[in-house]
Parts: sequence; structure tokens; C-alpha cells
Amino acid sequence: MAASAASSLQITIARPSILSTKRISSFCSTKFGGETRKLSCNRLASSCHVSSIQHFWRSFTSTTQKLQKVVTKAKSEADDSKPASVLPIDLRGKRAFIAGIADDNGYGWAIAKSLAAAGAEILVGTWVPALNIFETSLRRGKFDESRVLPDGSLMEITKVYPLDAVFDSLEDVPEDIKTNKRYAGSSKWTVSEVAESVKEDFGSIDILVHSLANGPEVTKPLLETSRRGYLAAISASSYSYVSLLKHFLPIMNPGGSSISLTYIASERIIPGYGGGMSSAKAALESDTRVLAFEAGRKQKVRVNTISAGPLRSRAAKAIGFIDMMIDYSIANAPLQRELSADEVGNTAAFLASPLASAITGAVIYVDNGLNAMGVGVDSPIFKDLNIPKSTE
Repeated sequence: MAASAASSLQITIARPSILSTKRISSFCSTKFGGETRKLSCNRLASSCHVSSIQHFWRSFTSTTQKLQKVVTKAKSEADDSKPASVLPIDLRGKRAFIAGIADDNGYGWAIAKSLAAAGAEILVGTWVPALNIFETSLRRGKFDESRVLPDGSLMEITKVYPLDAVFDSLEDVPEDIKTNKRYAGSSKWTVSEVAESVKEDFGSIDILVHSLANGPEVTKPLLETSRRGYLAAISASSYSYVSLLKHFLPIMNPGGSSISLTYIASERIIPGYGGGMSSAKAALESDTRVLAFEAGRKQKVRVNTISAGPLRSRAAKAIGFIDMMIDYSIANAPLQRELSADEVGNTAAFLASPLASAITGAVIYVDNGLNAMGVGVDSPIFKDLNIPKSTE
């Protein structure tokens, strides 16, 4: 288990460079002198933890064409001749359940990596129809580059559970889903069953992450959205979080942390993000505040949500205009740079750590400051204004 981690780590900022998604893992391995191990079908080893948020909120400098990565720099215990000068993000001995990971390029995966780098044990809940592909990809090493941690080891996923967070119990599942061939061979995948399985397997968890959303009519304007499509978006994208916390809270250790992901469309108009998804995100943020009160009083568990900027994930590409949203963000956000999934992952690691022990019921924006803007400064209307721009 990651509790045996022997290195302390420090978050630093990499110098601006053009790093592709494919090259970042090999860069990290070379940078830190670690030797990436071959994938083992049964154990994917990890032994490191993150120990600093000193630079976490530092402003980053970049051009609109360069993506600056946040990486984690290892500091060996053997160098402890000097007093520690950094704050630790130490999650050794903690166990996390992340719901909604089905590939290696979304925010859920990035959160899992950051938690693992901080020393947490990782459990994953994967949508049932995607389970076989996800597990096969893990076994065959297709995610090996993406699994590389700052010390060169590979992120360990202790267990993957089948999960469909739309259903609380087996009684809620309609017959056509039960008999669907995409669900064949899987069992105990409703929320209550998964929570019970985790309890039987591990006893308890410390961190719960909700990283899933779905709106079957997301490309439709709200006025063209059906009741069924609207309610489906609410069920999959917001009530699923209520259900997860409801069923996992009894096995969460006091002092634990629960985190979800939201989007600025909850409070601003984002044309094209329809089908009730903006309403679902607004509900998620409102529920975060109420759940923070109830879970805090009942189990001393903190509840927060991260409002993340646009990312070229598989799920986001389904909307159809993610590239446009990223370009808009780079042109208009206070920090003119593309957002990295790792930055959201590192924020989650901070929120899950004792360093955030007084933060609950909050919406934490990780979007290069785009949420602060009232207008799009790339509009021709502002062409004669002296608007500050990146100097590089």
C-alpha cells in the first residue's frame, strides 16, 4: 500500500515549454531519474506522496500557444539534513474512491494520479459498459505512460468496481438495462451495492470523488430539451453525487473529504452547453453547500466542488465545441494559457488533505481566472482599448 512511501515531494513549476500529452510522462521519468516499471496485471505499484502547496496558487506565465505543466519534483528523505521548508500534502494511509474514470485523459484520472502521488490508495468506479475496455487497457499497458508518477513509479489502482451511478439499488434498474449485453457479466454495480462491496473489501475510505456527468440532450438548447432529457441530466450529473455520498458516508472516516466537479455554466450562460446540463451543475453546487452542512455535522466530512475550466477530454469532445471553448478561455482569461488536468488533480489533492481542514461547502475555481471576467475582451468592441496581454 502507498502508506509505505519513503519520499517527500515538493510541487514546483516547470519552465514553459511545449509538452505534448504523449511526452509529459517520459519527461517526468527523465527529469527525476526514475525508472518506469513494467505493468503488472495484478499490482500497479506506487510509493510517493506530494508534500507542498507552497507554489500551488502561484500565477503562471505562458504564451497562448504554450501549455505549461505543473509537475511534482521529488526530494529524497536522504536530503533531510536541512529543516523542511515546505508544507506537506501527505495522504499516506488514506484510501480514495474515485467514481467516473473510464480512460486516462480526463479530470478523474488526473485526480487519481495526484492523490496517488500524495500517498493515497486508489479505488475506482467505472461505468459498466466501459469497464471491459478500461480494465483491458490497464492490463495491456496502454495507460502506462499516463500512470507515471513523479518518482518514476506507476500509479497503483488497487481495485476497479463496475458502477452505474444512475441507479441507487437493483430494484431501480429497469429490465431492459438488466438484460442489456453491455451489462452482461457484471454484478453489484448500483451505488448502494458498490458502497457495500467497498465496505466488505476495505472497511472504510477517507476520500470520495465524483467525476461523472451525462446529458443525453446536451447539444440541444434548453427550450428544445425534453422533460426526459432534462431529468436524465439532473439524475446522472447531480443527484448521482447525493446518492454516492449518502451511501458512502457511513464508511467514511471522520475528517474525510468529498469532492465533485462542476463548470462555470452553472452561473453563466454557455451557449451549446444545453440539455439541462447547466441546471444540473447549478444543482450540484447548491447540493455541495447543503451536503457540507449535513455531512459535516453527521460525520465530520468536508464537501467541496471544483469548477474546472475546459479540457480536451473524451467526454468534453462529445459536446462538439471544446476546442472553441479552450481558445476562448486562452483569449479572455486573466492567465492566457491552456489549463492542465494535473492542475485540477493537484487542487483535489490539496482539498483532500489536512491543509484544507477548514474548507467545506466551497466552489473552488481552477480555470485560469476565467470565472472572474464579465466580458470577452477578444470582442472587436474592445479593439481600441489598451488591454494587457501576455508579453511572451
